[in-house]
Amino acid sequence: MKKIVFTGGGTVGHVTLNLLLMPKFIEDGWEVHYIGDKNGIEHQEILKSGLNVTFHSIATGKLRRYFSWQNMLDVFKVGWGIVQSLFIMLRLRPQALFSKGGFVSVPPVIAARVSGVPVFIHESDLSMGLANKIAYKFATKMYSTFEQAAGLVKVEHVGAVTKVSDQKTPEPDELVDIQTHLNPKMPTVLFVGGSAGARVFNQLVTEHKKELAERYNIINLTGDSSLNELSQNLFRVDYVTDLYQPLMEMADVVVTRGGANTIFELLAMAKLHLIVPLGREASRGDQIENAAYFVKKGYAEELQESDLTLESLEEKLSHLLSHNDQYQASMRASTELKSLDDFYALLRKDLS
Repeated sequence: MKKIVFTGGGTVGHVTLNLLLMPKFIEDGWEVHYIGDKNGIEHQEILKSGLNVTFHSIATGKLRRYFSWQNMLDVFKVGWGIVQSLFIMLRLRPQALFSKGGFVSVPPVIAARVSGVPVFIHESDLSMGLANKIAYKFATKMYSTFEQAAGLVKVEHVGAVTKVSDQKTPEPDELVDIQTHLNPKMPTVLFVGGSAGARVFNQLVTEHKKELAERYNIINLTGDSSLNELSQNLFRVDYVTDLYQPLMEMADVVVTRGGANTIFELLAMAKLHLIVPLGREASRGDQIENAAYFVKKGYAEELQESDLTLESLEEKLSHLLSHNDQYQASMRASTELKSLDDFYALLRKDLS
């Protein structure tokens, strides 16, 4: 039986594509393994998926671009993770390793290369993360969502592979109850802040609940169960699974962070969106670059976190809603999306 090993973690964005691809390989008779951190989100997501995947936990250390004494300890963790990954590779002898990035992916990528296993990696952002910069040196091939510099000869630009489906999912029962609290005559605004929620959105909604609910239906995915609430024109919930796509479909405008997975999902759905990227002090600046790219393409509006107020938010929402047709046309004309089936076919071709 053919075997493939997946890796990637740290955030949901580093796991999502793997979760879409693994069922395809299982369906085609492959034995699927995953290398990650048993305390990481990758392990939680795989357990939740119920997929027939063997999980191998390794030691992980965070890669930092700045000086920290923790770096000293983490060098040893990464080294031990490489040794553990090497043993896994030599025992399994897989046909390939597929990496979605994140610091947990570096040891398996290095171990795969050392043991002669072809390495395929995927980069979602406009500028490569540190983990993928290291991984690129060991890769057989890299697939990218955005076009990369011409000098990166191992990169193939494939566009975004999203989990958005054309098939209508059955509506969860609780959706009816939510809809009875919303006003069909008012625009619906959905705040979504990535896998950990977004404190800045939660704070804004908490402080201006009354004003916002007078003008819009507000749906706020908070990541914080203490904020859960369902009242007139307002639904706040910490986490959703089956409700995610129906809530996206209900929204007239989505206010989001600038993670590539989420904004390309919105592009695939041709959904009006306002991007509030994480600042350079909280990230490596990839979300700022992603947001600027989407604005330049005419897909979205952006607002820096430091400029986010009730007034600036309403100004942007008003602009998006009044120029709906213009944004819709730009998004529908996009050629930057790839279906899961097409990407899987490309990956299988490269594996053969």
